[in-house]
Amino acid sequence: MSLIKLTIKGISYSQTQTGAYALVLSEMDGGRTLPIIIGAFEAQSIAIALEKEIRPPRPLTHDLFKTFSDRFSIEIKEVIIHKLVDGVFFSSLVCEKEGVEEIIDTRTSDAIAIAVRFEAPIFTYENILDKAGVFLKIEDTLGLNDPSEASEISLDTKNLLGVDKDSSYSKLSTSDLMEELEKAVADENYELAAKIRDEMSKRS
Repeated sequence: MSLIKLTIKGISYSQTQTGAYALVLSEMDGGRTLPIIIGAFEAQSIAIALEKEIRPPRPLTHDLFKTFSDRFSIEIKEVIIHKLVDGVFFSSLVCEKEGVEEIIDTRTSDAIAIAVRFEAPIFTYENILDKAGVFLKIEDTLGLNDPSEASEISLDTKNLLGVDKDSSYSKLSTSDLMEELEKAVADENYELAAKIRDEMSKRS
């Protein structure tokens, strides 16, 4: 079976499972999407990897995996979502070291978090998209007001990290905001960091 390349479209609160999130993947050359339920930690890990402006002072688990792999010259070539059983997706990391390829089983949420850090492509098979893929409006799924936002990665980090839309930082100067952002990241307070980052983005 041929592989179908996927891209990350966004993450939203799961409407079916409390405390979980829906990771929405979309086929590159088609209109189908693949919603996958993931945990809060993995959702935040993926969000932080995609949000280039937020850097944890200490490595998250997936950051540690990336550092370990780089140190020992292990390349992550691709991620393949290869099986779906009773609503659970199974994935593999395709790794390579010194020309030798290895395939490692992994949870799909971990695989995506790692793929983002390695900028590795994500694939699945046609039969999985036939079984679990759906045609839907991403803007409806993610609660976007502007449909044009769905054409790119639409990751609502503010909602993902539980940040209120009202910002008490609107009165601070840009330099003060930068200091507050550095403090928040140093304290590993990513909710606050996302809130400050959003305020800074509105001014740019």
